[in-house]
Amino acid sequence: MAKKAWIARNEKRKRTVEKYAEKRRALKEAGDYEALQKLPRNASPTRVRNRCSITGRSRGYISRYGVSRIKFRELALQGKIPGVRKASW
Repeated sequence: MAKKAWIARNEKRKRTVEKYAEKRRALKEAGDYEALQKLPRNASPTRVRNRCSITGRSRGYISRYGVSRIKFRELALQGKIPGVRKASW
């Protein structure tokens, strides 16, 4: 489980990205890079980290399912992810 502060910080970044998305798009189209630099650093979407929706783990994230590899395996073995089953050959 990730620290609560890390998860909260990432959520705050997501809100900041949403808040400035339209303004960033307009500045980029206009080519006004000086004004773009004056926006908050966390307004950039690349600052947001993909995290597991259950544990908050940042590494081993599977974007298609929105969970980490560990939780993905647990959920798949329990049969809670539709269409996923253990391979056997």
